Amino acid sequence: MPVVESSIVVDVPAAVAFAVAQTTGEVRLRWDPFIARQQFLDGATAPGKGVRSRTRHRSGLSMVSEYVSYRPPTTTGMKMVTGPWFFERLAAGWRFAQQDDGTTLATWRYSFSCRPHWLAPFAEKIGIWMLGSDIQRRIAGFGRGCADPVVLAAARASLAAGEADGESPA
Repeated sequence: MPVVESSIVVDVPAAVAFAVAQTTGEVRLRWDPFIARQQFLDGATAPGKGVRSRTRHRSGLSMVSEYVSYRPPTTTGMKMVTGPWFFERLAAGWRFAQQDDGTTLATWRYSFSCRPHWLAPFAEKIGIWMLGSDIQRRIAGFGRGCADPVVLAAARASLAAGEADGESPA
């Protein structure tokens, strides 16, 4: 299964970096070039293990994904439940590693497989190139988000409200 990964060091603690990665709505659109629209499903109002969301990519493609892990402030992972016909599987995740100097190493990873099987070797090479380009733009946007006062204020507010721990705000 092909894997595409990119990392960046951001000048915020891991808990804040994690909270930035979980921002939603207009705040998310300030930094994430991947998303045109995103919404939680099934009555969920915050991310957490088992929570599903519908995401529309800026290209118009959309998918439903589900959090398979949610461990603030270090990791989160999602898998595609339904999505573009050419993906047999797609999973993504963030990893945050607090550095000794107070910065955080943030890593974003995609793993995927394509269909139909006879076309997969060629399609997966294209997927590596396309998702590789996408992940570079996305991690760069995340880096900008970790320096954006509006994004940081929203992330810190969600930490104060307990949302980054998977709890509902008070």
